Amino acid sequence: MTAHAAANGPAPDDVVTTTALVKTYRQGADEVRALDGVSVAVRRARFTAVVGPSGSGKSTLLHCAAGLDTVTSGSVVLDGTELTGLTDRQLTRLRRRRIGFVFQSFNLLPQLTAYENVVLPVTMSGRRPDRERVDHLCEVLGIAHRLSHRPAELSGGQQQRVAVARALVARPAVVFADEPTGNLDSRAGAEVLTMLRRAVDELGQTVVTVTHDPAATRYADRVLTLADGRLAGDEHTTPDDTLGRRR
Repeated sequence: MTAHAAANGPAPDDVVTTTALVKTYRQGADEVRALDGVSVAVRRARFTAVVGPSGSGKSTLLHCAAGLDTVTSGSVVLDGTELTGLTDRQLTRLRRRRIGFVFQSFNLLPQLTAYENVVLPVTMSGRRPDRERVDHLCEVLGIAHRLSHRPAELSGGQQQRVAVARALVARPAVVFADEPTGNLDSRAGAEVLTMLRRAVDELGQTVVTVTHDPAATRYADRVLTLADGRLAGDEHTTPDDTLGRRR
């Protein structure tokens, strides 16, 4: 779906739709318009990369789309639910059940093992982990042999793989990844991007990543470019076959 089509309402295969999204905030005496009428629709089972220079609004777009930040005007529909009218409690419940997050800083709990970190979104929702799914995810992500280790005993790349497994474990409607390679060297970053690509190809997951890393666009089905809070580019791409991923 094109960005223009998003304004006509969500289609059945769209998992996230923003319509005329505006976000402003105060900076001293000035009003900053971080997002200026952004309308996009993200399709299911696709890898979307959001790029742009610092201050372009890409992280703000992710935070608003994920219900982590309020919007000034416009709407966000995620998996059929309009977010802008939800209470904080309703947003928390929705994020736990329908959104997975991967952050630059990993955000693992140091006192928990890798396994306990992976299943945290499920246990916090009062449910029992699906051990078969956990084992499958960890096998796919190459961390099955590290589940008894704590974060301090893992490399940065391994920690981010644990974070990816945690984001996927509850079968979310969408995974938002905010600069997932920002704290990794190029090799570990490529491994994490490959894992996210495999989540799309092999698990049917929807992934949206905000990134400064030009290499990330090679893994994406679509690249959205923001500039000055507006959508400046919308390119549908073919993930780079030389990376050796399954399609």
